[in-house]
Amino acid sequence: MVKKAVILAGGLGTRLSEETELRPKPMVEIGGRPILWHIMKIYSHFGIDEFVVCLGYKGYIIKEYFSNYGLHLSDVTFDFSLHQTTIHRRQVEPWKITLIDTGFETMTGGRLRRVRDYVGDEPFCMTYGDGVADVDIGALIAFHESHGRDATVTAVQPAGRFGALRMSGDEVTGFQEKPGGDGGWINGGFFVLHPRVLDRVADDSTVWEQAPLEGLASDGQLHCFRHEGFWQAMDTLRDKRHLEELWASGSAPWRLW
Repeated sequence: MVKKAVILAGGLGTRLSEETELRPKPMVEIGGRPILWHIMKIYSHFGIDEFVVCLGYKGYIIKEYFSNYGLHLSDVTFDFSLHQTTIHRRQVEPWKITLIDTGFETMTGGRLRRVRDYVGDEPFCMTYGDGVADVDIGALIAFHESHGRDATVTAVQPAGRFGALRMSGDEVTGFQEKPGGDGGWINGGFFVLHPRVLDRVADDSTVWEQAPLEGLASDGQLHCFRHEGFWQAMDTLRDKRHLEELWASGSAPWRLW
C-alpha cells in the first residue's frame, strides 16, 4: 500500500547557519552527498522509490541537484559539432522525484497541506529532511497497517550529549560516556500517514507538531513505533561533524543499502 515518501525540505536551518547561508539544510553534505540523498537511500532500500519533496528556502538548489543527478553519475560524450549528448553508462537509482515549492515561510503542516494533490489516496511515509536512522521501514509500515489508525510516528530516545557520573555521596563510582537520554521518547520523524490527516491542517501557518498531531493523539488516531536503534538529527555543526565521522569510519549505522 505504501509507495511514496514525503520529505520536508523547506526550513531555514538557522542553527546550522555555517552551512545553510548558501544552501538549504537538506543539501548539507555527509560524505560528499546531501543528507537528503541519504534519507532517500534509506527509503529506497525498503522499496520506496517515489518521493515528494517539500521545497522552501533555496529550493532551486535541490531542483538543480536532481536535474543534473543522472548526468553527474554517468559516463557521457558531448559532440558539439552534432549538438548531441550520448549517455554511455548510467548509474542512478530508479527514483521518481516530485519537487514542490511550498513557500518560503510556510510551516511544517502547511507544507504537507500544499502537497496533498501529489500523495494520492493511499497511506504514505513522511519525514524531516535533516535526520537519518537505521529504522526498519518495512516493519514500520507493517506496524502502521496492523493498528489501523490514521498516523504512526517513530519514537526515539536520543543519546545524551554529555558523560554521566554515577555517585555515592561525594564519591564517583562510575562514568558513562554519552549515555542514553533521560528515558523520554521523542518525535523522530519517519511517519506513516493516511492522507485524511492533512484535513487537520488549517493553512500555511499550521505547525504539524502542534494542532494536527495533538488532535490525532487526543482522538486515539496516533500510534508510535518504538525505535531503539540509531537515530540522529543534524541540527548543529556538531551534529554534522558527528555524522561525517560515522560515515568516514565506514560503519555509518544508517547505511542500510
